[in-house]
Amino acid sequence: MSRALFLLACILMLGPATATSAEMTSVFLEELTWTELRDAIGAGKTTAIVPIGGTEQNGPAMAIGKHNVRVKVLAGKIASTLGDAIVAPVMAYAPEGEVDPPTAHMRFPGTLTIPDAVFENVLEWTAKSLRHSGFRTIVFIGDHGGYQKDLAAVAEKLNRQWVKSDARAFDIADYYRVTQTDYVQALKDHGARDNEIGTHAALADTSLMLAVDPRLVRADRLAALARRDEASGVYGGSPERSSPELGQLGVDLIVLRTVAAIRKAAARQ
Repeated sequence: MSRALFLLACILMLGPATATSAEMTSVFLEELTWTELRDAIGAGKTTAIVPIGGTEQNGPAMAIGKHNVRVKVLAGKIASTLGDAIVAPVMAYAPEGEVDPPTAHMRFPGTLTIPDAVFENVLEWTAKSLRHSGFRTIVFIGDHGGYQKDLAAVAEKLNRQWVKSDARAFDIADYYRVTQTDYVQALKDHGARDNEIGTHAALADTSLMLAVDPRLVRADRLAALARRDEASGVYGGSPERSSPELGQLGVDLIVLRTVAAIRKAAARQ
């Protein structure tokens, strides 16, 4: 066998091993084996990000799973930027209103709700499980505004329980807060109007989804929602002029601000 053929054979033989190594670099807990996770924690990846979504209506032009898809993608970007973090599975069930009579998003088919007490209990035991695995910095990031107070309450409760340990839980409110502040201003700076930006399923929300995963947006329906129509599930604005470019402004700001907040919290720890 010539030297060139020998080298080619070696490269082909190394292919599967290289792919396996690449898979082991995932920041998502559910994509790792338990031994890979153990070794990652042992190597210093001791920050766990708990992404919280929600299953709710998002108007006629955006899929019900918006929060869950978005928070997973953004959590992955945040973890990769941090370098020492692993992302837990997305919590897709959250408080979304009452069932009988239906309130808030529960007035629309497809929205799923659980009581605040159940939600907080799941958060608490998720964090305790992660601490048991060896994580020492456990952060909650929530993609939906309705349960932000619950994240803060659970983090406070855990830290009272863990006062004598080296583990801490943090509610990273900046993840959500930036979508109500800096992102809104960035949209205005790029020509978006107040009556477009909205609070739910309008331009800001839809543009973010277009930047994260456009498959969840029905672009052919956006023009029909030019007028504000809360009966359709679009609140405070219009998604008609939504774009991936406008959404990317939000993606960049969310990742930047959240990474900074997590690092600041860990430094206090």
